[in-house]
Amino acid sequence: MEHSIRTLTARLLASRSLPRTDPLIRRALVDESFRQELDQRLAAVGLQLIDNPYAAHVAVALTQEMHEPVFGAGREYAASNMGLTRDQLALLMVIWALIVLPKRERQINRQKLGDDGQGDMFGREAPLARGEEVSGALSEASLLADFAPALGHKTYVQGKLLSRLSQLGFIERRGGMIYEGPLLDVLLDYRTLADRIIHGTLGAVLAQAGYPLPGQEDEDDQEEEDEDSPPTDTPDAPPMEDTD
Repeated sequence: MEHSIRTLTARLLASRSLPRTDPLIRRALVDESFRQELDQRLAAVGLQLIDNPYAAHVAVALTQEMHEPVFGAGREYAASNMGLTRDQLALLMVIWALIVLPKRERQINRQKLGDDGQGDMFGREAPLARGEEVSGALSEASLLADFAPALGHKTYVQGKLLSRLSQLGFIERRGGMIYEGPLLDVLLDYRTLADRIIHGTLGAVLAQAGYPLPGQEDEDDQEEEDEDSPPTDTPDAPPMEDTD
């Protein structure tokens, strides 16, 4: 076990994230003694393993007590302890909302991309899907058209913002599309961000750009069904009898 622990610890430090399908990661997730030893090795250098069951990857991050000693109050990391600028962080939040929020809704409902779930009576019994089975992609051109004017200009967003997010592992850019990167769903806390985005300012920004948030499509479909359904005639009340 010693060699496996050392190997996995070194790989996590070198790569920052590893897929859940990796044999040593799978062992860490199911073998309690192996996980305890791994946690102790990481904690010895101020790190912890971040494991989100909905994410396709795991990652390492600083423990809470190491944030101040490592980054310090005097460092210019007001927007992010990864050195992201405010506009890079703003674009990251938009991409996270457009990719991870719909993805999580599919995962909870045990639906895959292109599946409305109506034909699967046992969908909720299916194993939890991860990765591109449930994670959609964004058109880079559409994202630029909607948000580049607010963040600078097209060349700046492509060269300074998207390229930086790609370098850090938050996104992957392929063929003009933006896909979820290994760190997008594992380092950003869904429980904290989801409600703030859906019911906060960013929700209004996304709505203005024409992007529906999770649950909105179902509400729109229900409203259309209500409008299309024929009105029901309410029978007249029977006349009251004279009791005198």
